[in-house]
Amino acid sequence: MGIFRTKSVEDAIATTDEPGHRLKKSLGAWDLTVFGVGVIIGTGIFVLTGEAAGTRAGPAVAISFVVSGIVCALAALCYAEFASTVPVAGSAYTFSYASLGEVVAWIIGWDLILELALGAATVAVGWSSYAADLLDETLGLELPAWLYSSSPSFTSPNLIAAGVIVVLTLVLCVGTKASARVNAVIVGIKLLVVAFVIVAGLFYVKASNYSPFIPPTGAPSASSEPADPALWQDLGLPLGTFGVGGILTAAALVFFAFIGFDIVATAAEETKNPQRDMPRGIFGSLAICTGLYVVVSLIITGMVKYDRISVEAPLAAAFRDVGADLVATLISVGTVVGLLTVMMILMLGQNRVLFAMSRDRLIPGWFSLVNDRTGVPVRITAITGAVVAVVAAFTPISDLAEMVNIGTLFAFVLVSIGVIVLRRTRPDLPRAFRMPLVPVLPIISAVAAFVLMGFLPGQSWVRLGVWMVIGLVVYLAYGYRKSRLAAPAREDAGSSPS
Repeated sequence: MGIFRTKSVEDAIATTDEPGHRLKKSLGAWDLTVFGVGVIIGTGIFVLTGEAAGTRAGPAVAISFVVSGIVCALAALCYAEFASTVPVAGSAYTFSYASLGEVVAWIIGWDLILELALGAATVAVGWSSYAADLLDETLGLELPAWLYSSSPSFTSPNLIAAGVIVVLTLVLCVGTKASARVNAVIVGIKLLVVAFVIVAGLFYVKASNYSPFIPPTGAPSASSEPADPALWQDLGLPLGTFGVGGILTAAALVFFAFIGFDIVATAAEETKNPQRDMPRGIFGSLAICTGLYVVVSLIITGMVKYDRISVEAPLAAAFRDVGADLVATLISVGTVVGLLTVMMILMLGQNRVLFAMSRDRLIPGWFSLVNDRTGVPVRITAITGAVVAVVAAFTPISDLAEMVNIGTLFAFVLVSIGVIVLRRTRPDLPRAFRMPLVPVLPIISAVAAFVLMGFLPGQSWVRLGVWMVIGLVVYLAYGYRKSRLAAPAREDAGSSPS
């Protein structure tokens, strides 16, 4: 069968009923939508808007969000078809296994492991910075150096970041429904803060700040540090900062803000009616968040001229610039609360990808055992939580947004191709949701994701390539031989006459 052996949809669904490896079905369309909003609304609004507007696109960052939203919407159509057809944990990993083959599935799973783990760790470090600043501003409490460091290392750890990961891991171990309830409360608070920002910000918007709406290429930047050149620039395209090229480069950066709807697909196996609810959860969360991103980006760039916008904390700084310190403090509180769900759902997604890989025996099956009472793979949840906590405590992580983006866009490319392949190889499968205009739209989705990848720095491509090579070595050394699909071949070999 080789490295491109595929796991049939029927076999994938059958494994969800194995004793000891059965996840509890407890989620509905509302839970999925709130999960998506919980992880999407966070870093994009509270952090990335400032960098994208101030160093790449200016007020036209609103267009960048629309561009990223369109790319995500195309991919969402692919994810919705797969998730309603193959309602199994693992998202892009599981979809690729059913359509493109085991080695491609492994590559996607290996990619997602890194991206989700580093994403959660980095958000934890950012969260600790916001929490430390908030304590200092409101209570005058400065955290001791042995407890908190904004640049973690083995000599100056960030134990606050590690601690919040441990707490969220415990929440995830209690059960997916309990996690959904916690998430719903925090998302409610976060949306109230965003709504307040929009309403309050309207009173401080100045039309002159929107001129020019698309700054000319090479216009003054809000940061003294030049932005890393995109791969397309390295290949000779004259893009630079600002202008049309800046809008597309900003779209590749703020794409990080949309990571979340694909994580919704990792919960397909825990959904009561995945055929109906997965598409609703995916599209609902994506539509809500795209609208909020566009409006908030217009508010920020209308309050503060793009070349004076804060790259680190754009929302809070924008209100401080106009003398609304109380609103700025409220935003800081909303940021501290809101980023909790981003970390929690990133770890939930990572756990479910590892769970699916373990159940397929590409990594040891011991990891995928499910607790009978909570219906959660507690072993994987606890181990990954511990790893992420250590990374957050001791590792200074830079350029993570680009790394996470390129990995997710790469997954989008393969999932888009997978829809076409599965339509041709298994036209008989019942599909509760069917992507329209196949193969045209999946091809456009794959090309759009690949083009957006090119607006990320070349070093991100190198890092992705190195991680993929390491992953292939691990797969050939362990996964290829131990895989569930390799078992029949071993049995046939053992029963053949010598």
